[in-house]
Amino acid sequence: MGGSIAGLLAARVLSDHADEVVVVEQDDLVQDGTGRGAPHRQQLHALLSMGHVQLERWFPGITEELIGAGARLGTGPEVQFYVDGVLKPPLAHSRMMGATRTLLESHVRRRVLALANVVLRHGRVGDLVFHGSRVCGVRFTSEGSLSPATAVSDDMDADLVVDAMGRTSRLGTWLERRGWAAPPLERMRIDLGYATAAFHRGDELPDTVIAHSAPGPASGYQPTVCEPGALASVEGNRWTVVLAGYTDHRPGRDPDEFRARMRRCVAPLREVAERCSMDGDVRTFHFRDSQRRNFALLDRFPGGLVAVGDSVASVNPIYGQGLTLAALQASALSAYLRTGAPLRDPAWGYFRRAGVIVNAAWQVSATADLAQPHVMGPYPRGYRLIRWAGDRIAEASVIDPLVNRAFMDVVHMHRHPRALTRPSLLLEVARVMLGR
Repeated sequence: MGGSIAGLLAARVLSDHADEVVVVEQDDLVQDGTGRGAPHRQQLHALLSMGHVQLERWFPGITEELIGAGARLGTGPEVQFYVDGVLKPPLAHSRMMGATRTLLESHVRRRVLALANVVLRHGRVGDLVFHGSRVCGVRFTSEGSLSPATAVSDDMDADLVVDAMGRTSRLGTWLERRGWAAPPLERMRIDLGYATAAFHRGDELPDTVIAHSAPGPASGYQPTVCEPGALASVEGNRWTVVLAGYTDHRPGRDPDEFRARMRRCVAPLREVAERCSMDGDVRTFHFRDSQRRNFALLDRFPGGLVAVGDSVASVNPIYGQGLTLAALQASALSAYLRTGAPLRDPAWGYFRRAGVIVNAAWQVSATADLAQPHVMGPYPRGYRLIRWAGDRIAEASVIDPLVNRAFMDVVHMHRHPRALTRPSLLLEVARVMLGR
């Protein structure tokens, strides 16, 4: 249910286990690649290093395909991370792809739909079909009968149903209608706004593919000066630039204001603001809250049903975790299916695996978001100590390559945040901070 990135990745995984995989998508993504289901699709998206690893795992050779279509692969010093305007030490193993989500998604979709046992159905799922304590299919309204006045629904049988309907998933409502509990929904209101614009790219930054600027510990508590920004070199000889801000400091659509904010950011963004012409309009998006559905907290759950992508968790997009979360959840689904667990039983094994991934991403984003005075929680146990230690690690990562590598491994989702609590790393952080 859902044919965006998360649904496509799930379909790829399922193709190794199923006779037939049916992707049901309401929007005509094959034709225009925009769609109502993901209104932020035209914004700058990041594929973190672990997401790139997973993408190549499921689609061997896709990196070269994307490069052939104009995308750029940034490695080492071509991928730049700034904290409070200071460039962090480059990482030799760092790899990030510069490409629009439209290009990335179109190549993933083409590869998935080329599989012999995958079918795309244009239509809408209106409900689940149950047989006892398991889901055995969906109620499906096909293309051409989507008008409420003429809609005709048919039941589509399935051994496994995957919810990839995104943040606005109706799964909880459907479950409650049949006497099941909806997964508990946790929200953290962050009131973030971000805006994306494209610029014509020349030779102004020949050694830059990705540049990302984030506020450090000192400015993290000052929303009036918290202006994260990033740029990526993408297909079509363009730069894609995204700027973000909280509450009343959210960026708007005015191109002059957009350039003015770029000039207050780090050197690569200032360079593009001064030397490059804007291509098209500034597009804005309002992200009100991070949210996650805790399926593992349920006492009972029907068999034959799982959820992936934003249907499970959607976190602050500044940290670029969304696409990588979807890829890692697909891998968690693959690991679960390889155990041979009966599909008629609740997929607790999958939800436990996915929960580890989601909780790690949530910890990274929520710890940073809670530094903003307008973010009111919920605060995790021991937050003050976690935040203090995290600030010291972030400060040391600007100076020390060893700390930076450990820190960026967590940012890129190669390692769980608990890797930052290793005594040897904390001793190195203490040594760096005392020697300042």
